[in-house]
Amino acid sequence: MIKVGSKAPTFTASAFHQGKFTKVDLADYAGKWVMLCFYPGDFTFV
Repeated sequence: MIKVGSKAPTFTASAFHQGKFTKVDLADYAGKWVMLCFYPGDFTFV
C-alpha cells in the first residue's frame, strides 16, 4: 500500500501534451518535486 511520505512506484503513462500524445516516465523526474494529477474520463474515446 502506498502511504504519504513514501516513494511512488515507478511507472510510465500516456499523456497529452502540446497537441500530441507522449509517454511520461516517473524516473525522468528523479530528485525533483512532482505533483501527479489525473482526471479519469477526460480524453477517453469511448
